[in-house]
Amino acid sequence: MKELIKILFPVKQPKGAFSLMLLSFRILFGIVLMTHGLEKLSNFSQLSESFPDPLGLTSRVSLGLAIFGEVACSLAFVFGFLYRLVLIPMIFTMGVAFFIIHGGDPFADRELAFVYMVTYIILYFPGPGKYSVDYWLGRNLPKWLKIR
Repeated sequence: MKELIKILFPVKQPKGAFSLMLLSFRILFGIVLMTHGLEKLSNFSQLSESFPDPLGLTSRVSLGLAIFGEVACSLAFVFGFLYRLVLIPMIFTMGVAFFIIHGGDPFADRELAFVYMVTYIILYFPGPGKYSVDYWLGRNLPKWLKIR
């Protein structure tokens, strides 16, 4: 249990300016992606009939998964909550958009999905930083669960 907590909520985080930079990137890239998802959510009934279905799950389910990756995961990403777990659907969504949905389009038309995907992959490795819910949980959860 202790190892799982260390993986999900790392206590050793970059300090100072680097953590502030990570916070800035989380806010910027989380909110910008969230706006795309909120647009999809507000037009759900219209989009659900024509939304691409690259995984063969129906257009409605594919749209729901895209909205989950772009809204719910982005919100958790901004706060640094379950950071590395929520980045997985975000990276996957942008990968599907880049490689499958817009795969045959010119690079200029799929460039935004590529930028998001690469940014999220890069941000996966350092973790959420010191100014995050995960950092706070990592410091306090072992005390609450009485894990040494």
